[in-house]
Amino acid sequence: MKFRTRAIHVGQERDRETGAVVPPIHVASTFVQPGPGVWSEFDYSRSGNPTRKSFERTIADLEGGTGGLAFASGMAATHCAMMLLSAGDHLLAGTDIYGGTYRLLHKVVHRLGIDVSLVNTTDPRAVAAAMTPRTKLVWIETPGNPLLSITDVAACAEIAHR
Repeated sequence: MKFRTRAIHVGQERDRETGAVVPPIHVASTFVQPGPGVWSEFDYSRSGNPTRKSFERTIADLEGGTGGLAFASGMAATHCAMMLLSAGDHLLAGTDIYGGTYRLLHKVVHRLGIDVSLVNTTDPRAVAAAMTPRTKLVWIETPGNPLLSITDVAACAEIAHR
């Protein structure tokens, strides 16, 4: 299927219960479980619901991925990505980053034993020089906040994958 077709069809299957051709928006906060200690696919909307699952499938397909996660905020997504790191890892981030990201890195991530370094990500040579054998994540925000700096994402990705 072409992109335009996938965009309107993937994750948009007919609702089996009602026959609706457009998936309903599920606003329930909780879902009935089969019994004590027996869980169905959804329990609380904060951890997943049919609407979000449909959205995640659609975006993953459009981006050529095998799966995806959707979050209620950018900081929730950022926090999730940071939690993939382990004590002793090194994280390299730009100097022109959102204040919430800066605080997360220096007040939470650093306390977990993850080394955090800031570098001007608009300068690929500076990014390459700041890399260490322990660097597991290069965090780029472009355009930057608050200075609107522009980072060459492809150049930084190439450096990060060396």
